[in-house]
Amino acid sequence: MTLRLHQIARLSALALALAAPVWAVAQTAPAAGPTTATAGTPLATGPRSDLHAQVLLDRAHFSPGQIDGEVGSNQKRAVSGFQAAHGIKVTGELDDATWKALQPDSAPPLVRYTLAAEDVAGPFQPVPKGPAEQAKLASLGFGSVEEALGERFHASPDLLKTLNPGVDLGKAGSVIQVPNIAVTPLAKASKLVIDKSDSTLRLFDAEGKVYAQFPVSSGSKHDPLPIGKWKILGISRDPTFHYNPKLFWDAKAGDSKAVLPPGPNNPVGVVWIDISKPHYGLHGTPEPGHVGKTESHGCVRLTNWDALQVADAVDASVPVVMQE
Repeated sequence: MTLRLHQIARLSALALALAAPVWAVAQTAPAAGPTTATAGTPLATGPRSDLHAQVLLDRAHFSPGQIDGEVGSNQKRAVSGFQAAHGIKVTGELDDATWKALQPDSAPPLVRYTLAAEDVAGPFQPVPKGPAEQAKLASLGFGSVEEALGERFHASPDLLKTLNPGVDLGKAGSVIQVPNIAVTPLAKASKLVIDKSDSTLRLFDAEGKVYAQFPVSSGSKHDPLPIGKWKILGISRDPTFHYNPKLFWDAKAGDSKAVLPPGPNNPVGVVWIDISKPHYGLHGTPEPGHVGKTESHGCVRLTNWDALQVADAVDASVPVVMQE
């Protein structure tokens, strides 16, 4: 994804000055047991379920991307990364050794959360598809309360609906079940590595150990990932986006340049990490369910919540390595 670099003005001074929000889950008690995904198809939510694994991996900073309770490529990547970092045979499967390493964190998979007025206040507005229409808006906010809650709890909106059948998610005072996430700050990284082969971003500590991993979408045949070593030039939170159709191979005929307002549905999400390769960066996305599963316009795309955690763990001193 391309951002006009002079617009963010090499925001090195902002890299440490701005902090990402940390969500606090208002917990009352562990939530109830398994619910139903569809009629006759149970969604396991108990101990050692895939949902439980995704919650624990998210809490351990080996992100499964968007939590959905289903086995998929992002979960397997997260499990493999966690296994490698903890000296467990890398299989990508949730074996006994992996569960043992995950479960010193005794957090239950789900907790109850009471919706506050600010959770449901909005405004919520469907986001137009074309850049010209998007540019007319004051912000590119959430399209629905389900999308907003999904972003807050790192969850698929469909998962939240499944966990809360018959509950009005747009009503303050409603008590809902949500993934038991806990956003804790990451230590500063010594190196950041994006690996094209398994669509991951890894953070390394001073001893060369991986201590966090996130799924990414990185490049395409039209806009390949720029392999090499790059510098971080600055970090911009809630950036605007300068759309230039000349820089997009898939731009539609008749598209014009446009300045798109900030917001979680901005094309680069809620944070942009500028690197020394012109027109490239690390950033969030308006489509968290696509991360790790679709291509990008050359840049490195993460879920908004993962991108914010990465932004808090890096600065201009951290090298960015992009490899095959």
